[in-house]
Amino acid sequence: MKLLLNLLRIIVGVLFIFSGLVKANDPLGLSYKMDEFFEVLHMTFLSPYSLAYSIIMNTLEIALGAALLLGFRMRLVSSLLLIMIVFFTFLTGYALYSGEIKECGCFGDCIKLTASQTFWKDVILLVMILILFIYQKQIKPLFGKKLTFALVLVSVLFAAGIQWYTLEHLPIVDCLGYKVGNNIPEKMKLPPGARPAEYETVLIYEKDGQQKEFTDANYPWSDSTWVFVDRKDKLVREAEGEAPIKDFILTGLDGGDQTQAILSESTPIYLFLVKNVHEAGKGWDAKMHALQEQAKTGKIYIYGVTASSKADISAFSTAHGLQFPFVQMDGTAIKTAGRSNPCLILLEKGTIKGKWHYNDIP
Repeated sequence: MKLLLNLLRIIVGVLFIFSGLVKANDPLGLSYKMDEFFEVLHMTFLSPYSLAYSIIMNTLEIALGAALLLGFRMRLVSSLLLIMIVFFTFLTGYALYSGEIKECGCFGDCIKLTASQTFWKDVILLVMILILFIYQKQIKPLFGKKLTFALVLVSVLFAAGIQWYTLEHLPIVDCLGYKVGNNIPEKMKLPPGARPAEYETVLIYEKDGQQKEFTDANYPWSDSTWVFVDRKDKLVREAEGEAPIKDFILTGLDGGDQTQAILSESTPIYLFLVKNVHEAGKGWDAKMHALQEQAKTGKIYIYGVTASSKADISAFSTAHGLQFPFVQMDGTAIKTAGRSNPCLILLEKGTIKGKWHYNDIP
């Protein structure tokens, strides 16, 4: 039993640390995934706090994994691990069986798992953690109390520190389609053999106080007493492969499509991404004014890219002294392309040559 407990302790501890580190590399990405869950669970009142929850969850995963490996406070640690894995299993089970969420994001954007893979991974982890919880008294600390506590504290500080760094700059490892070196037009293409997900429209009707789901195959056409309640799209078959970059469509304020013109331009182009002008960070004005001076020589072009309205763009440009044109793009695409608001991307013929958090604009 001792050998089994030590083996489970290592597997669970390492997995929790690894999972936490991958997500700590991009806490904003996890907060966006949380927003998806809040929306489908009708808990959008929690969305303003999703980033705080993301940071806390990532820190807990890393700290609990380290504490398990060190054998620190096993009654408390095993209880917290059990609570977390039950919670994760519920979420991944909901994602799998509801079909409303494609991925749970348990390993961030760096390691993609299907909803099915994620759920069964959590089920296996649940069994392992349950064993550790039952036999917690047999797990002894590796070191003395003071050293063990100090090491757990270091893991907490490290987890918090790495997330502070990525939020003040950009993810250390960029796992998204917009990483430096990628060619956007190439990444917009579907890989060979890929096919889109298939959905089935489900109609919900009510009769005699009882609700029932129908599809085209079993809809009661001859019974007009059923009253329509709602409709939803149910995932029938998961997608196999997808383009790393989706919805990269740049539209001028006059409604014209500017995507190809910008992606094919041989002169270096800076894209100044501002998802929401009302939520833009500060401290970048002087650097952007310096880039504007370079743009006047014709050696570079600058375009603002935002999901904000035309009126808000005008007010924002005036307030910050911006003299370059803006184009509009879907907000989800913007926050995927740049994990800061604003974020600066340098393009040359559609290839990303540089990307900077607004704190690091050159």
